[in-house]
Amino acid sequence: MSPKKRKREPLGGTELENDAADDGAEAPGLTENPGIPVVASPAEKTMGGGARSGGIGALAEAVKQARARTASSVAEFKYNKKRVRLVSQESELEEGSLGILYWMSRDQRVQDNWAFLYAQRLALKQKLPLHVCFCLVPKFLDATIRHFGFLLHGLKEVAEECQELNIPFHLLTGLAKDVLPPFVTKHSIGGVVTDFAPLRVPMQWVQDVRERLPPNVPFVQVDAHNIVPCWVASDKQEYGARTIRRKIHDRLAEFLTEFPPVIRHPYPSTVQAEVVDWDACFASLQVDRSVKEVRWAKPGTAAGLAVLEEFVEDRLKFFGTERNNPNKAALSNLSPWFHFGQLAVQRAILEVSKHRRRCKESVDAFVEEAVVRRELADNFCFYNQKYDQVEGASAWAQTTLALHAKDKRTHLYTLQQLEEGKTHDPLWNAAQLQMVHEGKMHGFLRMYWAKKILEWTSSPEEALKFSIYLNDRYELDGRDPNGYVGCMWSICGIHDQGWAERAVFGKIRYMNYAGCKRKFDVQRFECKYSPRKLPKQPS
Repeated sequence: MSPKKRKREPLGGTELENDAADDGAEAPGLTENPGIPVVASPAEKTMGGGARSGGIGALAEAVKQARARTASSVAEFKYNKKRVRLVSQESELEEGSLGILYWMSRDQRVQDNWAFLYAQRLALKQKLPLHVCFCLVPKFLDATIRHFGFLLHGLKEVAEECQELNIPFHLLTGLAKDVLPPFVTKHSIGGVVTDFAPLRVPMQWVQDVRERLPPNVPFVQVDAHNIVPCWVASDKQEYGARTIRRKIHDRLAEFLTEFPPVIRHPYPSTVQAEVVDWDACFASLQVDRSVKEVRWAKPGTAAGLAVLEEFVEDRLKFFGTERNNPNKAALSNLSPWFHFGQLAVQRAILEVSKHRRRCKESVDAFVEEAVVRRELADNFCFYNQKYDQVEGASAWAQTTLALHAKDKRTHLYTLQQLEEGKTHDPLWNAAQLQMVHEGKMHGFLRMYWAKKILEWTSSPEEALKFSIYLNDRYELDGRDPNGYVGCMWSICGIHDQGWAERAVFGKIRYMNYAGCKRKFDVQRFECKYSPRKLPKQPS
């Protein structure tokens, strides 16, 4: 062994680190180390929102204190290695390395981020500088300025927080395979940590980077998005919520823990990050700018925490009984922050679960949707490469859709007519216009909306194509496993069962206007989102 390789430290695999005990997560509050300071993030300092029972921003301060009680830093926290999987063949850090790199992608936040924490844990143990990078591509699928604006404003907050924590943040422009490996080589990075996304494009990004990284640089992936890591919850595609629910709930005691804090990093880097010209970043984007950013959803972790705080205080009590009523303010509205990883689902569950005694039905319903259904969506996309195609549906669904593909449709609409909300159905039009103008359609109406597209287009394939395009173009949480699974559930019956056979739908579950009228005041919703009351262009 050469002098350079006299001492190597494991990064990934079954020997991730030489802890006394590697299995399981530590209960909060067992260790304290006053020698490593805890620094409030910009998100925590600027936390706003309306007046709450504990004062403005009370949740942000409470969360900060909870992290501090859990551990002084991630180095003093028994990190659950089951969250981590080795991507590279090499699993050991090489002596002589000059830093650890966290490649941020899906989970765009500093605190409450298991991938960021794992990267800092490695850097602290090896007494190395920690770097964070994000690879900005000028165009991504059907994302518009609405999505890129939300992303960049959030990343600006991340960059500011990293600066306060003595962690250089590098905004690299271009595909990760082209810009990240040269960065690693140039700066003698010893190990790379990234987060996890189950979709084809980000999975390919990881594979491409793996192939281009120096072979002696370990590369690991951390599921920082799900509470129970996707590969731990199940090793196969699950049939539905009923088959994965118990698997997830059986693991929550192990994985649903408080987070330790990401701290001010004590090992500074000689490599300083270039100052990001955010205006230039916006200008460089090659995206559709006609779909405007929305006003109601402020990007960033601070804003996400504020929405969570408002939900817990004002709307949680209604969630159990009124979440399917589009006229009632009962939803969390957190999906944009969840999608961009600006707020951890685990943080939301930790806070919401504290209120089970006063509103058990609502808490249980929120856990079902935010944990079970959300992780079921990741499971489907991870284990089914055709997650956005009719061929990805169950055999019974493919058969019944094929048998009824030529059935006569009562109405046929073009993509433009659908996009402009110009159908014969005022409820469908209202739902479409809500999505176009606000970047978020009510959850109950998303099902009705997609099923009607199946009814009004020439084939299931066209219906799926149109629904995914519209969802990804206008919804702030577009291009998300939940979105693909929502369209596939509505049109292709995934995670569902066969129902009474009827024209066009076959055995796919049917929804109609009369059924919506029985559930809520349809006319009230139609009136609120009438074309006469909305501006011609999204605002």
